[in-house]
Amino acid sequence: MSPIAADMEAVNAVIRRQLHSEVPLVNQIAEYIISAGGKRLRPVLVLLMAQAYGYSGDKHHELAAVIEFIHTATLLHDDVVDESSLRRGRQTANALFGNAASVLVGDFLYSRAFQMMVSVDNARVMQIVADATNVIAEGEVLQLLNMHNPDVSEESYLQVIRSKTAKLFEAAAQLGVLIAGADDEVIEAAGEYGRSLGTAFQLIDDVLDYSGNATDIGKNVGDDLREGKPTLPLIYLMENGSPEQKALVRSCIENGDEQHFNEILAAITSSGALDYTRREAEKAAQRAATAIAALPNSQFKDSLLQLSAFAVDRNH
Repeated sequence: MSPIAADMEAVNAVIRRQLHSEVPLVNQIAEYIISAGGKRLRPVLVLLMAQAYGYSGDKHHELAAVIEFIHTATLLHDDVVDESSLRRGRQTANALFGNAASVLVGDFLYSRAFQMMVSVDNARVMQIVADATNVIAEGEVLQLLNMHNPDVSEESYLQVIRSKTAKLFEAAAQLGVLIAGADDEVIEAAGEYGRSLGTAFQLIDDVLDYSGNATDIGKNVGDDLREGKPTLPLIYLMENGSPEQKALVRSCIENGDEQHFNEILAAITSSGALDYTRREAEKAAQRAATAIAALPNSQFKDSLLQLSAFAVDRNH
C-alpha cells in the first residue's frame, strides 16, 4: 500500500467528510464501524487500478470512498442477519447499538454512497455500482437460502461468493481503470482481477474460520458452523468424508451446532478439506495475477500482484 499512502489519506478525508449527518446516532455508528479499520482492500483496489492505468485526477478518491461505504453498509446488515457479536476484534455495531439502528445506518451509508457516485457524473460508473449492489443483495438472499442446508453444491456456494463477496472487488477494480479512461477490454480484465481476488479472499476466510484464532481473524472462530453456513471445507467433507463424518456435518449444518466444533475441525483437517480450499484459493489468486499481465509495469502493478499473493498467504 505504500505507493498509494497519500491517496489513502485523501480517501480517509473524504470518508470523514461524507459521514457527517445532522442525526447524532448516524455519526456515532458510522464512525464506530469505519474507525474499526480493516484492510480497506476495496478502496485500495480502486486506487491501485487507477494509478496503474496512469490516472492523474482526484475522482478516484471519491469512488474509493463510495466502495468503502457500500462495503460498510453490507457489513452492518450482514452482522444483523448473522447475529454476529464480534468483527475486527470488537463488538459488532448491532451488539452495541441494536439491530434496528444498525440496519438503518446501513441504509444511510448505501444512500450516501449513491449521492457521492452521482456527483462523479459518469453513467458507466453509476451502472457498475448499481449492478454490483443489486448482485450483492441477490447473493445475500442466496446465502440465506443456503443456511442450514447440508446439500449445497460447490458450484452453488461459489455462486454465493461471486455475488456476495467478489462482485464488489470486481466493481472496485473496474471503477479504477474506468475513471482513468480505459477501454472495455481493460475494464473487463480489471473486473476479472477483482472477481478472482475476491474469491481467493473469501476462500481463505473459510479456511481461517477453522484454522485461525479469534485475535488474528477478528471474529469468533467457528462462527460459520454456528450460523449453519455450508462453506467450502464443509462441502468438501460432505462429498469426501466417511459416512460418520458426513452424518456429523449434516447434523451440525442443519442445527447450527458449534458444540461439535473440535470434532468437525479434526475431520476437516484429516480429510484434506482445508488443503483443498486453500488450493482453490491459490488458483483464484493466480487467475487474478494473470488477468492484469497486460498492464504496463509499475509499482502499482507490483502492488496488485503482491495483493493477489497476500490474499492466500495470510492469517487474518
